[in-house]
Amino acid sequence: MTVEVVKVEGASMAAVEVPEEPKKVVIEEEEKDEKCAVKTVEDEALKPTVIEKSSSYKEESNHLSDLKEFEKKALAELKSKLEEAILGNNLFKEDEPIKKEKEPEQPIEETEKKQEEEKNEESNPSEEQTQKINEEKNSCDEKTDVEMEVSLWGVPLLPSRGTEGTDVILLKFLRAREFKVNEAFEMLQKTLSWRKKSKIDSILKEEFPSDLDSAALMNGVDREGHPVCYNVFGVFENEELYQKTFGTEEKREQFLRWRCQVMEKGIQKLDLKPGGVSSLLQINDLKNSPGPSKKELRIATKQAVGILQDNYPELVAKNIFINVPFWYYALNALLSPFLTQRTKSKFVVARPAKVTETLLKYIPAEEIPVQYGGFKRDNDSEFTAEDGAVSEINLKAGSTASIEIPAPLGESNLIWDLTVVGWEVNYKEEFVPSDEGSYTIIVQKGKKMSGNEEPVRNSFRNSEPGKIVLTVENYSNKRKRVLYRFKTKKIE
Repeated sequence: MTVEVVKVEGASMAAVEVPEEPKKVVIEEEEKDEKCAVKTVEDEALKPTVIEKSSSYKEESNHLSDLKEFEKKALAELKSKLEEAILGNNLFKEDEPIKKEKEPEQPIEETEKKQEEEKNEESNPSEEQTQKINEEKNSCDEKTDVEMEVSLWGVPLLPSRGTEGTDVILLKFLRAREFKVNEAFEMLQKTLSWRKKSKIDSILKEEFPSDLDSAALMNGVDREGHPVCYNVFGVFENEELYQKTFGTEEKREQFLRWRCQVMEKGIQKLDLKPGGVSSLLQINDLKNSPGPSKKELRIATKQAVGILQDNYPELVAKNIFINVPFWYYALNALLSPFLTQRTKSKFVVARPAKVTETLLKYIPAEEIPVQYGGFKRDNDSEFTAEDGAVSEINLKAGSTASIEIPAPLGESNLIWDLTVVGWEVNYKEEFVPSDEGSYTIIVQKGKKMSGNEEPVRNSFRNSEPGKIVLTVENYSNKRKRVLYRFKTKKIE
């Protein structure tokens, strides 16, 4: 880091006390007569504020008391059908008893003789017969226990057991089918049969090529506490990885199993109880993604959409598509007929210039990865969840904000993060000593920041009292959102 020293004009040796305020913001606004007025912020819209939890969207309540009467009725009917099906051992269609062919009739004398022998065997069973009867009984008891332990995502489904999460699971299927009980029950049956046939309950133990690790990852939570899953389709721009993933039908099948595993991992982070967070937020990054002209990707995408929609109902709160290219709309039109209206209502689309702005509606800045304009960095040792919230300033066009970070007495290390949504501003950093006879130190020269800059992180070690001044000049004709946070580490 290059450090330049600038002499403060008209400086005196009088010491100036460090402000007690945790931070101070000054706004310079350009007047029409080209004179500049410098003032401390008084307008509420321009004051630095802590970004609070957004109420932009919430999960529908799973508490019985919050349901409408028709919803309660539908839930009761579905629970009754499910209870009967589990106890009757006919929940799975493949478990239905097989009809036996009618045996040819035997002469009356042979039938009477056989019945007499069976009667004698029942009244005086041999040791071998007794053992066989006991084994069959034990086997039957074990089978009954297994059938009564039918579960989904770790939640037992037998309603009479009174498990807290059963209603949460059943409401997901009901909502996916607009509270039509028979359709919801059929959907549940098909899901359970698919999971049994595909051995989904053991999929978490399966290993897939490490190349796919960067294609999907769980990272942080949104403003409502939903775990966030990032799907990065740009990794498939690599032709070698593309062919390894989608080149053959067998490879596409493996990709689909991997995608189901990603979903199952996400569900492990949910709290499937009334009042708990019971769905995920999906971020789909289409930057550098192969387009719909790639037949194999188009087929795999259609299959994945079908599997997830049919077998993971209401487990995604929002599906946000970012860095959306022009061809997305063609692909969306292609897939649209296969999506329910409820699924489509959860889609949010953001062009490249609107990525950070869109994500901030749902995810706090400290939980958004730096590549998307937030402050979250891998293996960050500087900032933790306990280090305080992010503050925000709304900066008018043609205005300048000066953010002051106090540097306490004694030697310390100051660290800060700052980002401007959409950037297009001039930015600089300075250390201003409290002693007017000292020198101002330029930490970061003034620089014009383009629209695709990542958030700034910088630090400064001070040996005397003073303040760090971060200056943001909005030369664009649009209002800007400035987000920042800082911390001070005292050096012993």
